[in-house]
Amino acid sequence: MRKWFIAVLSFVFATLLLACSAGRPTQVAERQILLYYYNPDLDRDASGNVLCSRAGLVPVERSVPASLSGEALVREAIQRLISGNLIPEEQARGITTEYPLEGLQLMDVSLANGVATLSFSDPNNRTSGGACRAGVLWLQIEQTVLQFPGITQVQFLPKELFQP
Repeated sequence: MRKWFIAVLSFVFATLLLACSAGRPTQVAERQILLYYYNPDLDRDASGNVLCSRAGLVPVERSVPASLSGEALVREAIQRLISGNLIPEEQARGITTEYPLEGLQLMDVSLANGVATLSFSDPNNRTSGGACRAGVLWLQIEQTVLQFPGITQVQFLPKELFQP
């Protein structure tokens, strides 16, 4: 009789817990990453000319699932970066981006010996278009990837990406 009572009590308790949690969103643990965009006002020489250097890179925070690591984390960061979704407050601070670029797709990410190799498809050659522009597009991706522990170098495939 006692086992039957415990079984019924356990069933009722489990049912109540399920009913109480119904309709509530499941919370997923998240972590903050940085996406690097560009502010040309921070990247000028004494004459006011834009330098197209790392000095203009500006980090913005985004949340990603804490469960992501390695290649999956790099992939998620780059997908978010090249989607170009700046919020109005970031734009008001002078942060800009040319992403998204029509047709540009991240195809593969591989990590080995501290090197992140990113393979893209750019059928419309949107990563080209002048040394300054191509350099800034490159730097945004490179700096975003270099934030992750163990990555010391970023390579792009095909090699023709980000050419003036």
